[in-house]
Amino acid sequence: MASRCEILCEILLAILIPPLGVCLRHGCCSVEFFICLVLTILGYVPGIIYALYAIVFIDRDRFRGDYYQLA
Repeated sequence: MASRCEILCEILLAILIPPLGVCLRHGCCSVEFFICLVLTILGYVPGIIYALYAIVFIDRDRFRGDYYQLA
């Protein structure tokens, strides 16, 4: 679980540069990052809304274990 200071910094970055905030939270090669990037290119406000949603409501630790199981 991320600390409150981490989440606050990610939210501030998500308001200024939406894909950067999502990148710090979920990584640069995640689906959340690419969705945020496309929404930001299409319109700045949808990118901000999705970035805030991705940072606050999508729990990265819940899905992280499923991606890296090798055997």
